[in-house]
Amino acid sequence: MIVVDVESSGLTSDKHSLLSVGALDFENPENIFYGECRIFEGAHVDKEALKVNGFSEEEIRDRSKISEGELANLFLKWAESIKEKTIAGHNPSFDRDFLQAAARRARINWPFAQRTVDLHSICFFHMRSRGVEIPLRKGHSALNLDTILVYAGLEERDGRHNAKNDTLLEAECFSRLMDNKWLIKEYEKRPISWKN
Repeated sequence: MIVVDVESSGLTSDKHSLLSVGALDFENPENIFYGECRIFEGAHVDKEALKVNGFSEEEIRDRSKISEGELANLFLKWAESIKEKTIAGHNPSFDRDFLQAAARRARINWPFAQRTVDLHSICFFHMRSRGVEIPLRKGHSALNLDTILVYAGLEERDGRHNAKNDTLLEAECFSRLMDNKWLIKEYEKRPISWKN
């Protein structure tokens, strides 16, 4: 399984651009990928997205950065040696769709299947199986990444999203929820909440 998180210039993969990609080989968590790129020519930019991911207009248009297609290609080359290539993450279809759109725009073959492993669903099941009430907002699950982090015994993020950091946090949550153990050394001292 490859845990993936991306940051983008908005929410729609056909008109917004990839900005950064974080990825981790779940079976070999020291094998981490991270890269940033400039937006593609003509990409839409949502100012709210930049507030969330912390990129500035100057950073996303920086011509010294690699192109979106080059970043997608680097990610695909990194992933080649990984045996189990199912994409996983919190809302992984969003991340997959952005990577796939970047590859398509660059005319790069997309080798991954459409199936993904969703951290939200894993946590939802885990909470239900323990009789823990699922938090709701407007009648729907409110299990965002920060809520899942706290449930798993980790701290909420500082409000900003970062593809590399969020990949590590998501991978740690997957390990705690599925295997009942820590995965990333830096989180070893943070106890798993349901083991207390």
